[in-house]
Amino acid sequence: MTTSGSTSGLGVFPPRPNAIKELFGTPQVVIGVVHLPPLPGSPHYKGVPLDEICAFAVEEARAYLEGGCHGLIVENHWDIPFLKPGEHGYETSAAMAVVTDRVRHAVLAGAGGGLGVSVLSNAAECSTASAWCGGAGFVRVNQWANAYVANEGIIEGQSAHATRYRSRIGAGPVKVFADVHVKHGSHAIVADRTLAEQTEDAEFFGADVLIATGSRTGDAASLEEVEGISAHTTLPVVIGSGITADNIGGLLPACDGVIVASSVKDNGRWWGRVDRAKVRELTTAAAKAGVVLP
Repeated sequence: MTTSGSTSGLGVFPPRPNAIKELFGTPQVVIGVVHLPPLPGSPHYKGVPLDEICAFAVEEARAYLEGGCHGLIVENHWDIPFLKPGEHGYETSAAMAVVTDRVRHAVLAGAGGGLGVSVLSNAAECSTASAWCGGAGFVRVNQWANAYVANEGIIEGQSAHATRYRSRIGAGPVKVFADVHVKHGSHAIVADRTLAEQTEDAEFFGADVLIATGSRTGDAASLEEVEGISAHTTLPVVIGSGITADNIGGLLPACDGVIVASSVKDNGRWWGRVDRAKVRELTTAAAKAGVVLP
């Protein structure tokens, strides 16, 4: 797990409180992802009543928690990844807040610390607002463009947008989980940047947790990649993709938690239903690796 400090060219970043312990009350976590169908206001919305979407989200959330997960991320992944920032509208953001609030009250007894919101890289402000209004404890955003560029000043990625917007709306309690891409794939903008540079950027812009993630489903960070990120940060590091019951035991000793989704869904798809037996298999493997289950 992450204990070292950063000594990058940007200077030494002072240690900050461990957001994983603060949010979940435990040093290591398994977090499940509730993938929503298209929401009102989004391009592929099919007219499903919001109450039905909320009921679906609550059912999926319960499957994760009953399977032994510590927390949840509510994510509108169905049709958001290919939007530009301005195309993510207020109606979808409001719907995300409603769903998040419903999940919080239905399965977490109103406590939102272990609940997060993610709408991927293209809508950091929207997702931060949805988290704050829905009572969630954190937001997951992409940081794919955070960088210092010679003679061009700062190119600010989504973690920078999220942390600035958090300050503007007074949403200080909402933590920011920022992706650090270990396999670049479609995120070509980070292809020439080292893990150290991505890590230091996220710290500089005020992220609270770093997520070691690949470019698509099934891309798990390797032990070496997680250690490469941890060597340049005092922040917790969570692995954000590709976690299975077979590899979780080998990866958990090097990190502060994992995020699971497709490997515990029917047919291995984001939009498949959560399989409680698969969740329990994965959390049992986590417990064998030393994680204390709730």
